[in-house]
Amino acid sequence: MSSLIDSLRQICGAEHVLTHDDPSTDLSAWEHDWRKRVFGKALAVVRPASTAEVAAVVKACANTFTSIVPQGGNTGLVAGSVPDASGQQIVLSLQRMNAVRALDPDNLTMTVEAGCILHNLQDAAEKAGFLFPLSLAAEGSCTIGGNLGTNAGGTQVVRYGNTRELCLGLEVVTAHGEVWHGLTGLRKDNTGYDLRHLMIGSEGTLGVITAATMKLYPLPAAQLTAWAAVPSMEAAVQLLGLAHQHLGAGLTGFEVMGQFALSLADKYFPNLRVPLYKETPWCVLLENSDHESEAHARNQFERLLEVAMTAGCVSDAVVAESIAQAKGLWQIRESITSAQAQEGLNIKHDISIPISKIPAFVAATDALLLREMPGVRLVDFGHLGDGNLHYNVQAPEGVDDQIFVRDHEDKVNDLVFESVSHFKGSISAEHGVGSMKVGKLPHYKDPVALAMMRSIKQSLDPQNIMNPGRVISL
Repeated sequence: MSSLIDSLRQICGAEHVLTHDDPSTDLSAWEHDWRKRVFGKALAVVRPASTAEVAAVVKACANTFTSIVPQGGNTGLVAGSVPDASGQQIVLSLQRMNAVRALDPDNLTMTVEAGCILHNLQDAAEKAGFLFPLSLAAEGSCTIGGNLGTNAGGTQVVRYGNTRELCLGLEVVTAHGEVWHGLTGLRKDNTGYDLRHLMIGSEGTLGVITAATMKLYPLPAAQLTAWAAVPSMEAAVQLLGLAHQHLGAGLTGFEVMGQFALSLADKYFPNLRVPLYKETPWCVLLENSDHESEAHARNQFERLLEVAMTAGCVSDAVVAESIAQAKGLWQIRESITSAQAQEGLNIKHDISIPISKIPAFVAATDALLLREMPGVRLVDFGHLGDGNLHYNVQAPEGVDDQIFVRDHEDKVNDLVFESVSHFKGSISAEHGVGSMKVGKLPHYKDPVALAMMRSIKQSLDPQNIMNPGRVISL
């Protein structure tokens, strides 16, 4: 492999091809996943600075049958962007490709490179007077290439859709090292198969996304946030229906959080002052983005909450009186994952269920897990507005979390996934499949769909060098 490493150094520069041969170089940041559940070993970490360099790297790897693991911010939760333990895979880091190439205000689009950090994209759009609505807890470190590769969701999907809906064009390096120049800003292009949608969500298994043209939106005149206590998950779904009715397209966020999830946020981040949760099993966080005025937005919110309280689906509520208060409420929601991590290892699930079936799913699955494993603690929260729950399982209090995960993870996953299937849902809503769910997918994906996916993979990546062992097994 020394000849390959020499070629990669000629392409990208020696300082941007990192190997274990140099004892002063630490590759661990690229070799383990964000949760530190999976630890691999790379042949080299390669950091190209341009699409031409990416294409040359892929060609060099294809010539030597060396597999490639594309990586952005490495914030994924399904171990889809770290190398295996063989020491024979190249990690292709896109972090140096982080430029905003163009902003077209009349077309409401921005073209950015794959390594652009999501927060920087949001900031560039806002400084130009626009909104880029994709918003995730990891937005300070995740990259748009990774967001596209996993079709990330986040907190504003209820209004703007997943990353897929926000993308109009892509630039992609194929498994053969060719460049597909697809950075169109067109909203209508009916000239055959939509290759853009094929690449989005493929997790680097079909090619390397190097740049994208993304949609922008006008900045709203006002954004208001409300926090509501609800007596049941059924009441939360009822409140969602009322929010659609009263806020229309202004409803840009609708998050649900269980009492135990909020108790963890309160335990580890007491400065956040979590409101209302001690007297209610569920709380809901709503966002209203208004293009008229703050007064109009507030009147809409107050009318919605008045109707909801009369209907009995809200027991108490607060509306943020300032931007700082609104950010504080959202920080509570975003802190749940960190608080859960501080509580100990846990078994995570990123699932989607038809919204109408979520109350029945939660009731049935909670009961099932508690019957099979008494004392487990259920950390339920997520994007109720689009049917996506983060349905996580924490060890019983006083039980060693590492032993619990080791001994019960397979059983918990099987119980949860079977319940998801029963309620016609998906075992992956926004985190992707990666390597952690690739073995489960054949049990829950339509066999004809799997066969089509394998055909596509074999056609576009006949050598199986693009992130092998992820999404689909051949």
